[in-house]
Amino acid sequence: MSRTTLTQLRKMKANGEKIVCLTAYDASFAHIHEHSGVDIILVGDSLGMVIQGYDSTLPVSVDDMIYHCCAVHRGTEQVFLMVDMPFMSYATPEQALETGARLMREGHAQMVKLEGGAWLKESVQLLTERGIPVCAHLGLTPQSVHQLGGYRVQGRGKSKAEQLKADALALQDAGASLLILECVPGELAKEISEALDIPTIGIGAGVDCDGQVLVLQDMLGITFGRTPSFSKNFLTGQASISDAITTYVKDVKAKTFPTTDHTFS
Repeated sequence: MSRTTLTQLRKMKANGEKIVCLTAYDASFAHIHEHSGVDIILVGDSLGMVIQGYDSTLPVSVDDMIYHCCAVHRGTEQVFLMVDMPFMSYATPEQALETGARLMREGHAQMVKLEGGAWLKESVQLLTERGIPVCAHLGLTPQSVHQLGGYRVQGRGKSKAEQLKADALALQDAGASLLILECVPGELAKEISEALDIPTIGIGAGVDCDGQVLVLQDMLGITFGRTPSFSKNFLTGQASISDAITTYVKDVKAKTFPTTDHTFS
């Protein structure tokens, strides 16, 4: 069986079909995701918090990401596989290329994801020119949590909104094939999604993005500590984890999740 491709994801945007993304870090959950209809699995550096128990994503290493990406790859056959580039693993274009190559070659990823604005243009261009597909990540970028002053909504106010839109266009022009928008006001996320040719995946960014992503532990209600307000416990009222994930897929596809309760203004 062949895996979902970027071409198929672009067609989904063009056809107005919502893209469903969900994090996974092991073969068992990855297998459930695939058979529940998830389009993209993100092997997120969120594993630092929900798997390893740290208070941020910063301690996660490239070797950690490769280990978990390999596990997810072994549990799937068709789903598109995307992996995070961890903190300080892409500080320069040359380092980004080395890290991206390892994640693709050793981790079997189909795409790498990196956090940051237009300053990443050179890295994105270098990666894509060398055959490494890139997903950009704007808004709340967890690797910059200390610089941002905490987990806060990004893009509020005219100047910040314009900067975010400019960054999105710059990263698309540099070669990014997907864009994640995290904790961005819903109306701004809609404007960016309509302005871009590439698909946008929202997390706390409203229903008008081309797709949605959640952290698995958040949407199952098993995250210890505070659960993000933009998430929802899909396990409530369900008979199994598989049913919860299938419901998440159906709700995203039907545009009934996220609601205004899970969206910032």
